[in-house]
Amino acid sequence: MMTAALSRRAQELAATHVGFVTATVVRAQAPTSVEAGNVALVLGDGTIEGFIGGSCTEHSVRAYSLRALASGEAVLLRILPFGEAGEPDPAGQEAAGVDGAVTVQNPCLSGGAIEIFLEPVLPAPRVLVVGETPIAGAVVRLGAELGLDVVGVGGGAVDPRPEDLALVVAAHGHDEVGALRRGLESGLPYVGLVASRGRGAGVIGELRGEGVPRELVELIDVPAGIDIGARTPAEIALSILAEIVAVRRGRSSSSALTAIDPICGMMVAAVDSTPSTGHDDEKVYFCGEGCKASFEQQREHAATD
Repeated sequence: MMTAALSRRAQELAATHVGFVTATVVRAQAPTSVEAGNVALVLGDGTIEGFIGGSCTEHSVRAYSLRALASGEAVLLRILPFGEAGEPDPAGQEAAGVDGAVTVQNPCLSGGAIEIFLEPVLPAPRVLVVGETPIAGAVVRLGAELGLDVVGVGGGAVDPRPEDLALVVAAHGHDEVGALRRGLESGLPYVGLVASRGRGAGVIGELRGEGVPRELVELIDVPAGIDIGARTPAEIALSILAEIVAVRRGRSSSSALTAIDPICGMMVAAVDSTPSTGHDDEKVYFCGEGCKASFEQQREHAATD
């Protein structure tokens, strides 16, 4: 059962539009240190608040919670001691993944199977819409039906947050350049301009004249939306939102959030709190300091051979 403190914490995260995973122990075999009903919250940086088992269990929970956050899909995670489910898959000890459930073998689990339900709680991604045109209004109306937090803003008031999904500028010449520039410089996954190709080229020229780098300007989707032959405001809004949905579903790669410990084969979260060695994109992650030390010893021996 979730404690009062964790319940308040979950409400606080939801109110501030921070995504998290609720991890609930639904079954625990002896001799485990956790009990059915224990609950923890897992944040996007891999932080675990609450207790759902020791460090061995936490590695698997953290890794699969990050995958759940990326996909938006709940999963039942069954963690077994190494060797209890036949031969392990060399890619992360994953034994099976069927119908919303996955079974993994944990080489450092002391004993007792554990089943944990991981349920992602995701805030509606925010889409900023500039303009008071019929197309802008249609984007706002239809976007809400798609589970998006669509917010109409003035061109001079565009102030994207790091977690925002998109900016749609449908202002027909009013405050377009400044709004587009702020959207591009903030790194929004999608920036679209509702304009003909001719007028769009003119706006892009203005941005280039203001010193906006070519590689940023080339990210603007103009004319905004997928080409479906749209004519009415609602049809154009549909084409734009289809493009935004495509960006939303493809913006996160769960494989980039996890890594395989090269020593024990366990899948771990590729986050700062996980033991690692190397730098930047060459980092190698480990389930613990023991595997890290073994890896470094092997590397030293290889270097002296």
